[in-house]
Amino acid sequence: MIKALYTSATGMKAHQFLLDVVSNNLANVNTTGFKRVQANFQDLLYDKFIAAGAESSQGVQTPTGLQVGSGTRVVSTNKVFTQGVPENTGRSLDMSIQGPGFFQVSHPDGSTVYTRDGSFQLNSDGELVNSEGLRLDPSTSIQGDVISINIGSDGTVSTQSSDGSTQSVGQITLATFPNPAGLDSLGRNLFRETTASGTPQTGTPGLNGIGEIMQGFLESSNVEVVTELVNLIVAQRAYETSSKAIKASDEMLQTTSQIIR
Repeated sequence: MIKALYTSATGMKAHQFLLDVVSNNLANVNTTGFKRVQANFQDLLYDKFIAAGAESSQGVQTPTGLQVGSGTRVVSTNKVFTQGVPENTGRSLDMSIQGPGFFQVSHPDGSTVYTRDGSFQLNSDGELVNSEGLRLDPSTSIQGDVISINIGSDGTVSTQSSDGSTQSVGQITLATFPNPAGLDSLGRNLFRETTASGTPQTGTPGLNGIGEIMQGFLESSNVEVVTELVNLIVAQRAYETSSKAIKASDEMLQTTSQIIR
């Protein structure tokens, strides 16, 4: 009976964590390029009173055995990198990736970090930077009297001047990972490479399945509100059920103590 108290407590803790995950997904429903997080559960150790296949009498084996579990825990969370819906913004520096690729951005510590957020702008030096001023890598600089900027699906960046002349000013490359779910989430729409994610492979958009670039679009979050609301209800009800199991165990203990008296 005491075991039921601790077992139910693990269920409450696990579903409280699930509620935190679902809440974060819902909070980022309008975050550009956000990927929903999925919580994965695992059952805990089992107390085995009779092993399956043990002899119940001479020459006779038990078919199932007798064992009881110790509850559950959240064993991992992983980003679900399904494609978000591209939304038309009309801005020439907004880009959406159609495919598994990531934009590469130079971090202040000198490393390269990765993002699906394609809302870029120009800094005072004419370089393409994200909303926090981090430079797109490889660096692309736009100088002079430019009236329009064109970014091709293959990542080529060209400009048109007021005199009608066009000029190629850069080439955007994308990166892919063997296991994108293993990337380290830094917040601010940024990811960092880890040993679990594998080494990034960079290439030209449109080649080798790396993805293509759509100018004038931004990728929306892949969070489905209805699905997350269902998960919210599931987490709430599972938490409530575990709490009722604790209450039932407490009442059984109370009954036992009253018999003793």
